[in-house]
Amino acid sequence: MLLVTLVLVVWARTGAVRLQAEEITFAAYNVANFSPLPEMGRTKPGKSGEATQALIRVIREINPDILGVCEMGSPAQFAHFRHLLSQAGLGYRDYEYLEAADPDRRLALVSRYPIVARHSRGDIAFAAEGSHEKVRRGILDVTVRIRDGVNLRFVGVHLKSKLPVREGEELLRRHEGDQVRRHIDAILRDDPALPLLLYGDFNDTRDQPNLRQIAGLRGSPEALTPLPLEDAHGDRWTHHWKVNDVYSRIDFLFVNKAARAMVIREKSYLYRSPDWSKASDHRPLVVRLRAR
Repeated sequence: MLLVTLVLVVWARTGAVRLQAEEITFAAYNVANFSPLPEMGRTKPGKSGEATQALIRVIREINPDILGVCEMGSPAQFAHFRHLLSQAGLGYRDYEYLEAADPDRRLALVSRYPIVARHSRGDIAFAAEGSHEKVRRGILDVTVRIRDGVNLRFVGVHLKSKLPVREGEELLRRHEGDQVRRHIDAILRDDPALPLLLYGDFNDTRDQPNLRQIAGLRGSPEALTPLPLEDAHGDRWTHHWKVNDVYSRIDFLFVNKAARAMVIREKSYLYRSPDWSKASDHRPLVVRLRAR
């Protein structure tokens, strides 16, 4: 009888560990021009030491298993970023870094789980009112293996800002959104049961046509749902535009039907930190997933 009891206790404990290991945390974060290192021939102001320390502190407090970032700097800046994460006790075994048309603001991802497939696209061209343009930051796209038989697809974007350009910033953003939607359609057309998360800085609020276009037709196999994340006070804004003193929700985490079933709602949130404004003009989005 004692032997049976011991076996049951061991089974219960290992079962609990296995259940805990099935939960992973993903965070999406616009790190606001990560460039704390000087570079020859570059005049762009760097991120201050205080801001860099605050940024790493915020990430350490969240402690994500997978982190997708916008506005990463050069390859050397990204290597420095990974070094700072390691110094803070945040070990990541794999990463993706995307070089595209914008030389200053890049997309990147770090992961404690192995990246088993890379589908990122840094050279995506489109025609806009007779001019030839490119998706400035490209589309980051990786498949991460959480455990045997469980893969997650992460697609990261950073669409055109609201800063005026001759071609029209809203028009370019709509074209970039169209390219993102085409990319998602191609993925889910081949494998609609694949859990997929689309994240990033969309530079539009949820009521805008571009966000509705990216979400897709509600009820269709390719439809995406934006997670209604909020902070501990119930606020849902993710960005502060200091020049105009505007708080808005322009960063989003979209999930398809398969990924939505994995989301642990009560453990998913917008992170509220006293250091948020020192670290970035954006706030990180956090989702907890149960890998079934």
